[in-house]
Amino acid sequence: MKIGILGGGQLGRMLLQAAANYTVETYVLENDPNCPSAHLCHFFTKGDITDFDAVYQFGKNLDAITIEIESVNVDALEKLQSEGVKVYPHPSAIRIIKNKITQKQFYKDNGIPSSEFVITETKEDLLNHLSFLPAVHKIGEGGYDGKGVQIIHNEFDLDKAFTAASVLEKKVAIKKEIALIVAMNDKGETALFPASEMMVNPALNLLDYQISPALIPEKVLWVVEAVAIKLVKALKSPGLFAVEMFIDQNDEVWVNETAPRVHNSGHHTIEANYCSQYDMLWRIMLQYPLGNTDPILPAAIVNIIGEDGYSGNVVYEGLEDVLKTDNAFVHLYGKQTTKPGRKMGHVTIMHKDYQDLTHKANKIKNTLKVKAN
Repeated sequence: MKIGILGGGQLGRMLLQAAANYTVETYVLENDPNCPSAHLCHFFTKGDITDFDAVYQFGKNLDAITIEIESVNVDALEKLQSEGVKVYPHPSAIRIIKNKITQKQFYKDNGIPSSEFVITETKEDLLNHLSFLPAVHKIGEGGYDGKGVQIIHNEFDLDKAFTAASVLEKKVAIKKEIALIVAMNDKGETALFPASEMMVNPALNLLDYQISPALIPEKVLWVVEAVAIKLVKALKSPGLFAVEMFIDQNDEVWVNETAPRVHNSGHHTIEANYCSQYDMLWRIMLQYPLGNTDPILPAAIVNIIGEDGYSGNVVYEGLEDVLKTDNAFVHLYGKQTTKPGRKMGHVTIMHKDYQDLTHKANKIKNTLKVKAN
């Protein structure tokens, strides 16, 4: 089969690494010929994944196509699907999810528990919703890795708000932030990966480190799994979906966001689960049976993020010390330049003892630094 990936970042890179186990011809469309995925695919095409013609021409001779980022041209994917190219997930699911406004409306329409929200078009619109604060302002389209998200505590924060169409979500009193990855094949069969607990960097608003399986009460886990399956079934699309959720102080479960693709919260599955999230997506696209999602050992992921104050050619400090750590697996994404907050890699740690996992995760976070020369 000939299968294409829209986007050539680290998610595409790890997807291509898993593809090496199968008889499949891989294609990547990306603007940057030096992107992390470029040298790992069979055929690389330089092009804009948001451009209709670029996506259509790239995909028209392929058997199937998938994405590693939501900001793709959905119109082109719809045309490709109508002409017989299999698209994972379906363009209809990508269209719902890629815009935070339609995503929130989808939750409301399908009885998916999610925090209250209002839609704003300008900063001034927030003046009509001061009683709604504290709230989280999310730009409708274009946000990623913490960009396009602002917490509005009170009227003094209104200058942080977005002028474009956005969602203002009621802030949830979070006890735990978790993610659960759901796989669904063309037959509608599903497989759930164990939930992961995410520790988010409050300054950058992106994942700092995480632990899986998450330590949550069984009754709460049942709700988490039921909500995730209900959500994915409602999307009516095969593919891999990462459902990010909050557990509040009363153990109520709320959906935060969904990603229609492989996800940062599932990196650990490469080493720590019998079937990785990347292998699972290939199984879906190649029409193979769904894999075994059971954990081999509990695991933690530490994101390797560009340090503040450093931009330029990347230098890794403390890498050798991390590589000496037992059951630590280093993944560098091959990005040649760093900048503050940029994801440059991750480290997975495996251990049966959760206390040891947390200790090693914090140690690695403080040892491995991404700087520039």
